[in-house]
Amino acid sequence: MTTAYDASHNSHDSPEVIDRREGPYGEVVLRRHGGLLQIIANGCFLMDTSDGRSERRLVDAALGALNRPDGPARLDGRTGPEVLIGGLGVGFSLAHAAAEPRWGRITVAEREQAIIDWHRSGPLAELSADALADPRTAIIEVDLVTYVNETSDTYDALCLDIDNGPEWTVTQGNESLYSEAGLTACARVLRPGGVLAVWSAKPSPDFARTLRNAGFQQVRTEEIPVARGVPDVVHLAVRPG
Repeated sequence: MTTAYDASHNSHDSPEVIDRREGPYGEVVLRRHGGLLQIIANGCFLMDTSDGRSERRLVDAALGALNRPDGPARLDGRTGPEVLIGGLGVGFSLAHAAAEPRWGRITVAEREQAIIDWHRSGPLAELSADALADPRTAIIEVDLVTYVNETSDTYDALCLDIDNGPEWTVTQGNESLYSEAGLTACARVLRPGGVLAVWSAKPSPDFARTLRNAGFQQVRTEEIPVARGVPDVVHLAVRPG
C-alpha cells in the first residue's frame, strides 16, 4: 500500500538505509526518513509508518461486514471470526486486528522473509510486538497467490493489502489475484458468509463487476478520506452462504 508522506518530516533529508535484502522476488529495503520507516521493493515505494488509517479501516470494514444482520458468517463454536491478512507491511493491519478482542485467529501471509524479520527483531517491532505476542496471531511466510490456491485452511474474512489496488499491482504476478479466477481462489479460503476486503488507492468499477462475476454478493465500496487527492477505498464482498 502506498501511503501519503507525513508533511512533518524534512523532505530534503536523505533517507537512511537500515537494511537491504535480495530475495526471491527482488530487492527489499527498509529505510528511515526523518521519523518514518519506509519499505521499498525493487525501487518502488510501498508504504511507510506515517498514518495507518487505511490499514485500520480495511480491518474494521471486514469485521463490520461480518456483523451485518443481513449476512454474518457462522462461527460454529469458534470464539470469534478468523481473519487472514494478505501482506504484513509495516504492521498497521495486524496491530489493529490484534487490538480488537472480537477477532479470533489472526493469520498474516507475507512472502518476504526480510519484512517478517524486521517485525520480529528489527525496527518495525515497535509497531507489532504486542500483536506478535498475542496467542491468536500467526505469521506464515508464503506468497498469498499461492496460498489461496493451495491451502486447506478457511477463514471468515480475507483482508488484501499486498498491492496499491486491483489496477496497480506491485508485482506482475499479482495481477491474476484480481481476475475472476483469482477471486474464485480467494472465495475458496472463505467460509460461507465470509467477507473479502480489498484495499485500493482508487475506486474500480471494473473490479466490482469482476467480484460479482466471481460469485460474490453484497459488493460495495467504502471510501477512506485522505489528506489530498482521490480517496482510498475498500472493496467489500461476501461469499454466498
